[in-house]
Amino acid sequence: MKEMDWMTAEQTLEEELALERMVRSLDEISEFSAMKKICETLVRQNWNQRKLLSQAVGRIAEMDAQLACLE
Repeated sequence: MKEMDWMTAEQTLEEELALERMVRSLDEISEFSAMKKICETLVRQNWNQRKLLSQAVGRIAEMDAQLACLE
């Protein structure tokens, strides 16, 4: 495994199909206010997840550097 391969998100076929089913279910929403609320929620969730991932990767890099200094 290459050094940064762990950063690649791999989907199983089942996960890919489940995601596609969720995405396609959005086509059934005809009410603008409901779609707007979903978008608002997803934007907030995405921002929080990006922040968390950034912090986690930063912490992993810090721990990796500490480990390298011990070797």
